Amino acid sequence: MARTGKPAARQVESVQRAIAVLDELGAAHGELGTNEIARRTGLNVSTVSRLLATLSGGGLVRHVPATGRYRLGLRILQLASVARENQDIRVLARAYLEELSQLTGETATLSMPGEHDVLTVDFAQSDASVRSVAAIGRNSVAHATAVGKVFLAWGGQLPGGELAGYTSKTVTDRAALAVQIEKVRARGWAQAAGEREPELNAVAAPVCDAAGRLVAILGVQGPATRFTPRAMRTAAGALRDRAGLIASML
Repeated sequence: MARTGKPAARQVESVQRAIAVLDELGAAHGELGTNEIARRTGLNVSTVSRLLATLSGGGLVRHVPATGRYRLGLRILQLASVARENQDIRVLARAYLEELSQLTGETATLSMPGEHDVLTVDFAQSDASVRSVAAIGRNSVAHATAVGKVFLAWGGQLPGGELAGYTSKTVTDRAALAVQIEKVRARGWAQAAGEREPELNAVAAPVCDAAGRLVAILGVQGPATRFTPRAMRTAAGALRDRAGLIASML
């Protein structure tokens, strides 16, 4: 078979199931039992049991004898550490994250887009006593966060089904969201005001390569009482400038 330089299109179902199990354990931020994982993933209990045994043997999950439940294993941390070290863009962006945090007084984040989601890979925390707290590995909800909207504007896809309403301001109508995303694409940055959490505001801007493909997203987030619409617009300009500088170094 001739090599194309691209990954194969066909996927292995058993690996997809294992990924689903790992995703649920990661989302739980703790322990889950076999039956609960089966319910969350839609897999039958015997399949989940075999997957957990295999993943446990590889150190990717850990069985907790005291509870009979499972949690992510240390091997995950080892692999995550290697992945972070190989993300050169984190090195390029670090100084700009710190600069953005100092300039705005808020928390600045760097996120990386995947095929269906976008994850925080680095951040510079605000020094304020009341501040937004970021976390590495946290997934940004596509329709309810500024980072997620940038992801959608530059080719990301929404999940199927109804869009969750996290607050009264969350846009759950797909047509209305499409209009908003088009505006994000046109002006080059996104905002979310109390859409994922009631008192959290945020702005975000894309970092694109020479071909215009999204490779990372810069964001700034803070409490609504301080990170006002005017402050958000000011931060958006700073974000776009730093995103352009990072892109020029890729």
